[in-house]
Amino acid sequence: QVQLAESGGGLVEAGGSLLLTCAVSGSTFSDNELGWYRQAPGQQRELVASISSGYRRAYAETVKGRFTISRLNGLNTVYLQMNTLKPEDTAIYYCNRIPNYDFWGQGTQVTVSS
Repeated sequence: QVQLAESGGGLVEAGGSLLLTCAVSGSTFSDNELGWYRQAPGQQRELVASISSGYRRAYAETVKGRFTISRLNGLNTVYLQMNTLKPEDTAIYYCNRIPNYDFWGQGTQVTVSS
């Protein structure tokens, strides 16, 4: 059974940084394309960053140049380094496979104050 466990969120001032971590268990981690998604209040969940099994990365335009996704297959972990945070980055952040599983972890709350 696959489990997704996100951590590392918090409250930060605009311009600050956070490192999110997602531990994935129960899957063939290294074979999967993985992504970080976020959902702001009243908004649909959106994909903000992805990393393929071959380490090809892609980003939403809203985070390009500020966020960096990485993975450590040996630890079954995917990371999201978020720099120069903006209030509009406030959301619950989730990791999942691409295409996503039909379930989600608990997510981690990121709040950026202005």
